[in-house]
Amino acid sequence: MISSAALLPRCLFPAPGTEVTCAVSGGPDSMALLVLAVAAGCRVTAVHVDHGLRPGSAEEAGAVGVVAERFGAGFRAERVKIEAGPNLEARARAARYGALPPDVLTGHTADDQAETVLLNLLRGAGLDGLAGMGPGRHPLLHLRRAETRALCEAEGITPVEDPSNDDLSLRRNRIRRQLLPLLDAIAERDVSAVLARQASLLREDAGLLAALAGDLDPTDAAALADAPPPLARRAVRAWLTNGYPPDAATVERVLDVARGRARATDVGGGRRVARTGGRLRLQ
Repeated sequence: MISSAALLPRCLFPAPGTEVTCAVSGGPDSMALLVLAVAAGCRVTAVHVDHGLRPGSAEEAGAVGVVAERFGAGFRAERVKIEAGPNLEARARAARYGALPPDVLTGHTADDQAETVLLNLLRGAGLDGLAGMGPGRHPLLHLRRAETRALCEAEGITPVEDPSNDDLSLRRNRIRRQLLPLLDAIAERDVSAVLARQASLLREDAGLLAALAGDLDPTDAAALADAPPPLARRAVRAWLTNGYPPDAATVERVLDVARGRARATDVGGGRRVARTGGRLRLQ
């Protein structure tokens, strides 16, 4: 039978005694996160966020509170209001994270990582998107979903089952239920494990490029024009990011300004980049 001691060496928790907040929905991954964070010696506060989107969701907070008390963790319940309308999943996620501290730990596993990589690939994401989630707030990225379920079973925890996980109108669920099993069959191997490993490697590559781009002054038109395009694009993207990064077309237009092919360009949000005296200025 699986145990916390068996899984902890593959987890990425901070040092014992560190205060951490764990987002705990009541599902097997987040319940396992709570158990493992306590086992790692962290001072844990579990936070449940109720979106109020389905009957009985308020009772799920009580189930999380019981488990938190059993393992000696603190507990807090939050409630957010989500209005009906399009992009419900994205708006619910934004509201959830808005109710949580920025350094909150989540129970995402290697299986979630694989799904995220495929989602980002379908969106046309670049290297950073294909690098998936970083380990900082995701200490279970080297565990599998089957292991978190097995840990809950071993600890006598009955996880909350979210019926929205079966909704095939949501793209992530189609990737989980349809695409990944098909890829496994075609490749005759566990594709989720492959994708999770690839994400880890690509994250190291992305980190190196980001460090190199950090030495490039994006307002120096000549330096930007002479720099290797991958570094120039990263420098411009970092410069213009204001909550959300600019799209690829905007970045290329700024590089055209740096190369003297245009005098100025709109970059969205009522802002523009213009070249004067060999410098790029954000106006």
